Amino acid sequence: MKLKSLLFSLVAASLVSGAAFAQAPIVIKFSHVVANDTPKGKAAERFKELAEKATKGRVKVELYPNSTLYKDKEELEALQLGAVQMLAPSLAKFGPLGVKEFEVFDLPYIFPSKDVLYAVTEGPIGKDLMKKLESKGITGLAFWDNGFKVMSSNKPMHLPADMKGQKLRIQSSKVLDAQMRALSANPQVLAFSEVYQALQTGVVDGTENPPSNLYTQKMHEVQKHVTVTNHGYLGYAVIVNKKFWDGLPADVRAQLDEAMKSSTKYANAIAQQENDNSLEAVKKSGKTTVYNLTDKEKAEWRKALLPVQKDMEGRIGKDLIANVNKEAVKLGFK
Repeated sequence: MKLKSLLFSLVAASLVSGAAFAQAPIVIKFSHVVANDTPKGKAAERFKELAEKATKGRVKVELYPNSTLYKDKEELEALQLGAVQMLAPSLAKFGPLGVKEFEVFDLPYIFPSKDVLYAVTEGPIGKDLMKKLESKGITGLAFWDNGFKVMSSNKPMHLPADMKGQKLRIQSSKVLDAQMRALSANPQVLAFSEVYQALQTGVVDGTENPPSNLYTQKMHEVQKHVTVTNHGYLGYAVIVNKKFWDGLPADVRAQLDEAMKSSTKYANAIAQQENDNSLEAVKKSGKTTVYNLTDKEKAEWRKALLPVQKDMEGRIGKDLIANVNKEAVKLGFK
């Protein structure tokens, strides 16, 4: 009887343990380097909400904003190793990873409007770019918009000549390096989390960012001038560890896909408004002078920077650059 009782207890304990294990949620660690109140931060919050609701708690999304888990130099390696499951790195990050085609997004003045941008990210070009990540152990889920960039510095910047000799922070990107050199500036590669202090201490003179990043990181507090150049684009790719994603139950993966689609629509819808609001907040702060280029000055900036597209054909791909420009022509630009 004692043996039967012991066996019964062991079986019961095993069943309880198995049920508890079966009910344990699938954890997705989602790391990113910007603040919660940026377009990316808000979109990540929306994805968490939708994903957990759609899966009825089978999935738990843990958000790690502001480089609290990994800095931007570390996060891609962490994803490939499986230490984190989801990221939304800027598109410039994939060049150093070996997928140089993504650097097409860094080219100055490649996107004359958001319509052209979305024609690329939501069309065949965007799908082909995402496929190139698979050989790196990465699955691309979506492109999230963050807007066009402004230049900031402690000196007025009305013409390209005003950039000469300035030390400007960039992400690690050969294209962005070439862009700054085309302006006779000195590019300095720094992690995003280190930029405020570098500006504050004079390690660098200025940088480029969409207004929402500039404002939420309080860079305007240590920059006297901002010029609305809209010279380049900053967007993100939401990516997951391929092995993790492929190993999910099919129904869960489908639910997460739907949550990502909804989050992407939300991210792209709020990006422009967030940048407009941030630029207005920078103006109201009284700490920074915001300058809008005249048409003549815009032409000078384009003249200085457009040659970078030609210079980068060997690195990014002549056909890819041409195909992006064709999308602009289709929509009545260039």
